[in-house]
Amino acid sequence: MAYYRRAGHVPPKRHTQHRSSEGDLHYEELMGEEGFSSDSALLYHRAVPSAIVDATPWDPPDQTLTENRPLLPRHLQLHALTGDDWKAADAVTGRRLVLGNADVRISYVVAGQPSPLYRDAVGDECVYVESGSATIETVFGTLRASAGHYVVIPRSTTHRWLPDGSEPLRLYAIEASSHIAPPRRYLSRYGQFLEHAPYCERDLHGAGEPLLVEGEDVEVLVRHRGVDGITGTRYVYATHPFDVVGWDGCLYPYTFDVADFEPITGRVHQPPPVHQVFEGDGFVICNFVPRKVDYHPLSVPVPYYHSNVDSDEVMFYCGGNYEARKGSGIAQGSVSLHPGGHSHGPQPGAIERSLGAESFDELAVMVDTFRPLALGEGGLAAEDPAYAWTWAGRGPTA
Repeated sequence: MAYYRRAGHVPPKRHTQHRSSEGDLHYEELMGEEGFSSDSALLYHRAVPSAIVDATPWDPPDQTLTENRPLLPRHLQLHALTGDDWKAADAVTGRRLVLGNADVRISYVVAGQPSPLYRDAVGDECVYVESGSATIETVFGTLRASAGHYVVIPRSTTHRWLPDGSEPLRLYAIEASSHIAPPRRYLSRYGQFLEHAPYCERDLHGAGEPLLVEGEDVEVLVRHRGVDGITGTRYVYATHPFDVVGWDGCLYPYTFDVADFEPITGRVHQPPPVHQVFEGDGFVICNFVPRKVDYHPLSVPVPYYHSNVDSDEVMFYCGGNYEARKGSGIAQGSVSLHPGGHSHGPQPGAIERSLGAESFDELAVMVDTFRPLALGEGGLAAEDPAYAWTWAGRGPTA
């Protein structure tokens, strides 16, 4: 994170004694990135934060990946993954892996139940709320999120998801193997958002006061790295991890409303980097929001055909009407995968239909990766096998 926050009670000087009104010493925990050379926060616990009393293996949701071979553009209908049992599912153990590689994994879940306490020790998470609303309790305090919000959770932040009401909580979870942050080109050399950035510090909302939860023998599920990939452990802590009386620093979870992203437009079609919202090692995240479109008298508002020679492109369609994909079967809740090595662009007829358009009412989250993506079990279960042939209007001959 680019700027400092403080919540609850912290001592005037870091790494000094901090005691309660009764004289009990609080326990300082440094949560920091990249060893001691990047952003960090100091949290002050009532009890020892390292005190575990049990540890057993835990198997995260199926992490199996299947190579995209033959190399095909894919259409994945994520709403097909919603079963009648969603009310019994939670936002952590109910995730289904859609796509992934060594840098990032994309999962989808429809949840109705509170999740267990959870910590992702593999990397940061950027979770987009497609529909529904939730409270996210964290070791830093409470966040509120609803449809259109990104929830960015730093690596190893203990938290849990509490869905609100009877509406399904639909989450599109981008799970990194690194950290996720605003693009560096949006920031000054000291970390402040620059004037050309499409959003700024005011749009990022962190937690308020600490939760100060008490309890004993509290379970936390931890997703972490193993010898052969991603694995998990179930810890039991002697006291509740949310016993923090105060914290400060530049590392913490926050929300960002996609409606606060100010689109950059021009006389002719703008390339995807102008839509970028976050970045991680080996991938970027962009969002396409309702906006005015190109105003040159001969402009072509939809994208030109393009071959992503260095990347795979994943688009999650989460609102409005995406002009370039009309006629392909893509709708709300769809994901398209356009892999490097395949030239892709508008569906037949989309260019002509777009001419003269003054605005697009569309909402989509895009992830571009710089290593090839493979299909998870959720992606395989949700695939529309006809999509690859929609540009030609016919498939393979018998």
